[in-house]
Amino acid sequence: NVEVIKRALVGVNIGGTSARAFAGAGYTSAGKTGTAQVFSLRGAEYKASRLKQELRDHALFIAYAPAEQPKIAVAVLVENGGFGAQSAAPIARMVFDYYLLGKLPKGAAKEDDVEGD
Repeated sequence: NVEVIKRALVGVNIGGTSARAFAGAGYTSAGKTGTAQVFSLRGAEYKASRLKQELRDHALFIAYAPAEQPKIAVAVLVENGGFGAQSAAPIARMVFDYYLLGKLPKGAAKEDDVEGD
């Protein structure tokens, strides 16, 4: 059963909900997207554009990489970020790229550029 779950988690990042965030990655990762509802819709249709920012759903994503021999695992929660694949999975991808490939996210400060205490 565990092997089935592992394959499913890899599938999420290859052809599932977070495939766009992990397209072209130099490694295989496994993950699961999620969404946490902030308030009850009471049967109404959810339209993020009609809600105040603080009432929008929270975005969730958990993942590990490389899938074959994990070296890193992350859990990302973006408050009021919508759904996991939209805002949380891309953050996990940046963390993995930095940790596994040494690739800084675009616009990030290099360690040498940061002043110490």
